[in-house]
Formats: sequence, structure tokens, C-alpha cells
Amino acid sequence: MKYFTFVFLFLLSQLSFGQVKDAPLVNEGEGPFSHLIIRGATMISGTGSPPRGPVDIIIENNLIKDIVVVGYPGVEIDESSRPELSDEGKELNALGMYVLPGFVDMHGHIGGKAQGADAEYVFKLWMAHGITTIREPACSNGLDWVMKHKKWSNENKITAPRIKAYTVFGQGSDSPISTPEQSRQWVNENAKKGADGIKFFGLPPKIFDAALRENKKLGLRSACHHAQLDVARWNVLNSAEAGLTSMEHWYGLPEALFENQTIQDYPLDYNYQNEQHRFAEAGRLWKQAAKPYSEKWNAVMNQLLDLDFTLDPTFNIYEASRDLQRARREEWHEIYTLPSLWRFFMPSKISHGSYWHYWGTEQEVEWKNNYQLWMTFVNEYKNRGGRVTAGSDSGFIFKLYGFGYIRELELLREAGFHPLEVLRSASLSGAEALGMEDEIGTIEIGKKADLILVEENPIENLKVLYGTGAIKLTEENEVVRVGGIKYTIKDGIIYNAQEMLEDVARMVLKAKAEEGFKLNQPGLDEFFRKFEKEIKK
Repeated sequence: MKYFTFVFLFLLSQLSFGQVKDAPLVNEGEGPFSHLIIRGATMISGTGSPPRGPVDIIIENNLIKDIVVVGYPGVEIDESSRPELSDEGKELNALGMYVLPGFVDMHGHIGGKAQGADAEYVFKLWMAHGITTIREPACSNGLDWVMKHKKWSNENKITAPRIKAYTVFGQGSDSPISTPEQSRQWVNENAKKGADGIKFFGLPPKIFDAALRENKKLGLRSACHHAQLDVARWNVLNSAEAGLTSMEHWYGLPEALFENQTIQDYPLDYNYQNEQHRFAEAGRLWKQAAKPYSEKWNAVMNQLLDLDFTLDPTFNIYEASRDLQRARREEWHEIYTLPSLWRFFMPSKISHGSYWHYWGTEQEVEWKNNYQLWMTFVNEYKNRGGRVTAGSDSGFIFKLYGFGYIRELELLREAGFHPLEVLRSASLSGAEALGMEDEIGTIEIGKKADLILVEENPIENLKVLYGTGAIKLTEENEVVRVGGIKYTIKDGIIYNAQEMLEDVARMVLKAKAEEGFKLNQPGLDEFFRKFEKEIKK
């Protein structure tokens, strides 16, 4: 089988090729406004600096014009000191709220045919969780489709994050790519089509080297999932030295850290096409690498740091490996996961990522140990000045769009990041990795008005960023839900996050009703009754 044909078939097993339904062209949200003032919020800038407030943030034509400190916590604000609102302006009272920069999801697949997840469903889940920019790593709905939605998003004709399109290498080629010259030609054609970069899965060394160097010469960026099929002869160090700008997940990194072997210690009955084999053995890989802080471990880290390389770990997408029951029963599935997407998550011998053929305690223990070593490397990389971003890779392995991203932030916290470092990874680090740090990623004068407003303190508890909020016991001994992002502001347009979540809930209820799903679910009766009449129509 020719190499390109093989890669294409491999990708088909990884992603849901085939276009999904277009996002509707609708005018949702309020704005943009020639003059917008967000008043009285506590600001978390995304730079790593501590919270500060109350502040008034003045926005003119989608740019942050000024940030004015207007008082002190617990002290009544002197109204005479506050900036005035123009007659045609909009004022948003955010006293007591926290304002953050919009989040960047560095690994955001826009649904797929197999999942039954259309663009509107995915976009609203992202926006409701504060994600105002995504990197689409593969353009699995086709580059033309992604570029169309990128344009619509830039023009704010759809409710969606802004999109950076990274085409999967070889997509659209009508002949096998088997030489370095052919790979360079494809890279140039991809750039002419307007793509922002390339997503690789691994290639023969000469082809990979040529493609990366040509892409770098054109000034474009790149990402790579170093698939096991090629990693024995080309690991993350080879890629970084040739010009790769970021690595996805962790494949290729333990292999660069091998000391007493060159190939993963596969069992003799291993078969890569067996998903349980693949993922179970992946859980044993980090313990085969050099020990943390050893000479080899430090040398590899230093090489990557010298190359200004970005790690996009996507911790959350593998969490079922260490706790399958948790991943299956995450509370938002009941309300926000489409039945078609739930079926896609089910065990299967032929679907990528459906590897729990008989997943058990032994596999989970190996993966828990795997995470400890993996997280140690990522945290230390950050400590030494390396760039670590937040990416979700949702739509697979029980991870839901938006919710999976917030879980990624929690896992960065588990890895050892301070909450302020977590939020910097979610904003500034992502913007830097995309080359957009002059436009987005922090709350600073001159940057775009991409902002998140939440009524609870996310530094104290990252769970308040989930659409379902966090459970809290009041002084009156009452159990309540708090949090959930209140507003997501993108390009100066104010979107009600809770309304977007309600739109998604309606989509899910409609799909369940069409399949004969019983609306009255234990413990969720009140929620379902809210929409029951609409669904029965």
C-alpha cells in the first residue's frame, strides 16, 4: 500500500471526515458597541499577575481603550472618579464579578459526521465556556468548510470562536506524497489556500523533514500527534529541530527520553489495530523513559526550551484511561451530550479511542502512574520558562466540547500549576503559540475585547467555570449551584453563556425526543419540565 493511502486510511480511523451541517447565520449577542464599559469587576489579566479590582474596562470599537482602577475591595466606589459613558454606549454592571481574557482551545475539532455533532452545537458549547479562539487541528470537515466558517466568525455572522485552520498533511492531494519535493509542493499549495498551519501525524523522516522546513520557511505554524507508526525513527526532538512549533498529547516525547532502548517495549502479541492494546501499552510508556531530573531528562527538556517549543498536553482526553467510570458519568452528559455522540463513545473494535474492550484496575493503575511522570515533565517545563497551552480534543473518549476544556484546566492545576499559571496557559500561552499575542490572550490596552465574566472566583475554584457550575453549601445549610460563566465577550459582542447552554440543551432534548427518550429523568425533572412543552411541539 502506498504511504499516502495508508496515512489517509489511518486518519479516517482517527477523525470523522465528512462535512457537518453549517453553523446558522444568525445575529446573536449584543453589540458590538462603539463604546462599552464593563464596570467594577475584579480583573484577572492572563499575564500571571494577581487579581485586581474593582476596575472599569473601557472598550471602543472592539479594542480595550483603557483600564481604570475605581476603588478598593469592600469600599464604596467614588462615582465621580469613574469614566463616563457616551450617549450611544453600553454599560455592563460587573461589580462583584471576575473578568478574564477569552480562552484559547489549542485542540478543537469542529464536530463530525460520526458524532452527529453539528457546528452550532459545538460552537455554543465552546463559547458558553469562555472559549473565544480555537485551533482546528486537522480541518476534518475539509479546509474549504473550515475557511468559510473562519470567515463568518471573523465577520461575526455566526456565534462561534475565531478559528485557526491547521490542515492535516496530505489532505486534498490527488496523488501519493512519497518524495520530499512532493511534500514541499503540498505545503506551498496549503499555504496558498489560506491555511494557518499544518497538523502532522508522523511521516517517513525525509518527507517529514522537508515538509516542516518548508512550512517554517513560509512562516506558518505546525502541530503533530507523533503516531506510534513512525515514532521509532522520528521523535519530538527531530520534529522540533526541523521546525515543528507544537506537539499534541505526549506521543514522541517519552521516546525522545529513552536511554536503554529505541523502541517501546511492546508485548509480543501486540497489534496496533487493537485499540485496547494501543492504549493499555501507552499507559506503560512514561516509566520506560529517563527518570525525572536525570541527565537525559534535563537534556531533552533543555533542547526543547532552546527551540521555543510549545507543549499542548491535552491531559483531559486520556482521563478515561485512569478512571473510566468518572469519564462515563460526568454530570453534564445527561443534559448536554447528544445521543448520537454518546453512541460514538461506546466500546467498539473499529472506532478510534473506543478502547475499553475490558478496561480494568490494572490498566487504570498504570495510567495513574503514567500521568504522574507526564505531569512532572510538563510542570517542570513550565517552571523553566517553557510554553504550555490548554487544548481539549473533545468529541472523543467521553469528553464533551467546552466541559472537556475546563477539565483540562483542572488537570493543569493537578500537574502543579498555580491557578494563575493555569489561566495564563488558557489565554496568553495559547495566543503566543498561534502568533496572536498582540491581539488577544490578556486584558491589556490595545487588545481585542475578548473577555469572560463569571460571578465566582475561578482562582479559588476552577469548577465555577463549568457550565454546570459548582456545588456549594450556604451558611443556611442549603446546597446550591454557583458559577457557570455569565457572559462571554468576543470581538466586543456580549453573549449570554447560560442562554447558549439552554440552546444546546434544547438540541439534545429534541434529539432524545425524536428517538423516544423519556423526558422525566430522575433528579432532573425540574430542568426537563422547563423545555418539555417546546420539545413536544
